Amino acid sequence: MNLFRLDGKVALVVGAGSGIGRAVALGCGASGARVVCADLDEAAASATAALATSRGMSATATTVDVRAASQIEVAADRAASGTGRLDVVICTPAINVRKTLIDYTEEEFDRVIDLNLRGSFNVLRVIGRRMTAQGGGSIVLFSSIRSQVVEPGQGVYAATKAGILQLVRTAAAEFGPAGVRVNAVAPGVVETPLTAPIKANRAWYDAYAAKTVLGRWAQAEELVGPTVFLASDAASYVTGTLLVVDGGWLAADGRFTPPGMAAGGGG
Repeated sequence: MNLFRLDGKVALVVGAGSGIGRAVALGCGASGARVVCADLDEAAASATAALATSRGMSATATTVDVRAASQIEVAADRAASGTGRLDVVICTPAINVRKTLIDYTEEEFDRVIDLNLRGSFNVLRVIGRRMTAQGGGSIVLFSSIRSQVVEPGQGVYAATKAGILQLVRTAAAEFGPAGVRVNAVAPGVVETPLTAPIKANRAWYDAYAAKTVLGRWAQAEELVGPTVFLASDAASYVTGTLLVVDGGWLAADGRFTPPGMAAGGGG
């Protein structure tokens, strides 16, 4: 089980102020890492760090805007202070503007691309330089099932998530010779502040739940295990991959069960 531990490692979790990022930061801390909780919202990052500390974990907070590479540099320096190393970097932030392509404005396009894709690119570039120089490390970015399948109103968001996956694959190829692993997690539907508007619409919420083979949404805490796995030595030979955590959404093409095909039936 020690393979799945992060004892002695320094983990910078970007987007740790809420949702999946907060859950993952707490999960890294529970696995033994010294966690630096980074977020655009300084108060939210501090709240996550305080929660971790109250549970006996080692955690501090810092502010970062992934749209600015210089801020990632500063956050990385703070995380590495004392040890001189940065072992794990996890990046979760994203936004979505749900509109059809013909209704999208250029400002909305730029805003989604700027955070989701440019932000991930900045993290890979800045952290990649540091980790390749130190000779190792693990980077985990958050893609989505929308990198694989789309629906009306998700085009630009899906494009960013597909772009993140290709950046991850390229970074894995380029950083691998230096011992740096780079992977992506692809969540399905997860209950977070980002998806609160969907939860408020019962029909919409239930329709998404029905798309999964488990028949429900994920909780943010259910993304912790897959993410910590990729960060840990248990995934020492895993790089350039997309780990799908979607309750079986991508496994099933439709949810209609033909007659005679109920569980236990023949046909």
